[in-house]
Amino acid sequence: MSQCARVNSSCKRCEGDLPFEFTMAFQPIVDLSLAQIVTYEALVRGLRGESAWSVISQVTDDLLYRFDQACRVKAIEMASALDMQTDLSINFLPNAVYEPKACIQATLEVSKRVGWPTHRLIFEITETERVRDRQHLCNIIDAYRSMGFKTALDDFGNGYANLDLLTDLTPDKLKIDRELVMNCDSDFRRQALLNAIILLAQELDMTLIAEGVETRAEALWLARAGIARQQGFYFAKPAINSLGTDITPLLMGLKRELTGLKSDVENSSGAVNERD
Repeated sequence: MSQCARVNSSCKRCEGDLPFEFTMAFQPIVDLSLAQIVTYEALVRGLRGESAWSVISQVTDDLLYRFDQACRVKAIEMASALDMQTDLSINFLPNAVYEPKACIQATLEVSKRVGWPTHRLIFEITETERVRDRQHLCNIIDAYRSMGFKTALDDFGNGYANLDLLTDLTPDKLKIDRELVMNCDSDFRRQALLNAIILLAQELDMTLIAEGVETRAEALWLARAGIARQQGFYFAKPAINSLGTDITPLLMGLKRELTGLKSDVENSSGAVNERD
C-alpha cells in the first residue's frame, strides 16, 4: 500500500486507531427534475447522535490525517452496508491530503473490498480557508478527476468559499450556501445573485446544488430558476446509520407542480401562436 508520508513503509499520519469513536448520518441530495435522490452526503456524528462538532473538536493536528482517512472508510463501509444505490458524497479536509494519489489508497482499498464503484464517489472540499497553498488544492482536484472521482466545492458564496477560488479550481459541482438560498423565493437580491451563479455555472460547466433548502417555496423557486439539485431539511434531516424514510411522494408532488407550470406556459404560448 502506498502511504501519504512514506517512511519505512509506514505512515504514522494516517494509520492507527483514533482515541474516540464516531458514526455517520446520511442526508439526501435530490434532483427535482427527476423526482429522485441522486446522492447521499455522509456527515460525521457521535455514536449517540451527537453533533459533528462534538466529534471534530476532538481532532487535534496530529490526528487530522488519521481522522480524514477514517471518515472516508467508514462512510463507504456504511453506504455499502445500507445498500445505497446513489452516489456518495464525502467531505474532506484539503490539509489532510499529503499527496493525493498516495493518500487515496485506503479509499480505493475499502471500495474494492465492499464492491463500491469509485465513479460513484464525490469528494466535497471543506475548510478552504485553511489552505495556504492553492496549487495543492488544484493538484488534489486534478488527481481525483484523473482517478474517476468527482469533486464539489462546499458552502459556495459564504466565507472563504468565494468567487476567486474559481479562477484556479475546477470542481465538478458547486454547493450554494444556505445564506444565499434562504428566502430566495421572495428576496430580490438573493434571486439576482443566484441567477448570476446559474449563468456562471453554465459557462464553467459545473453542476449546482442548493444547500439548506427549508421550505417548499424555496425548493420550487430554485427549480424554476434552473437549480434542480437540492439538499436540506425540507426534504430530510440527516439520518443516523440510516438512509432515512421514503421521500418519493414529496418529490413526485414537486415534480408534478413544476411540470404543470411548464405545461401551462407552453399551452399559453401555443394559443398565442395560433392567434398570430
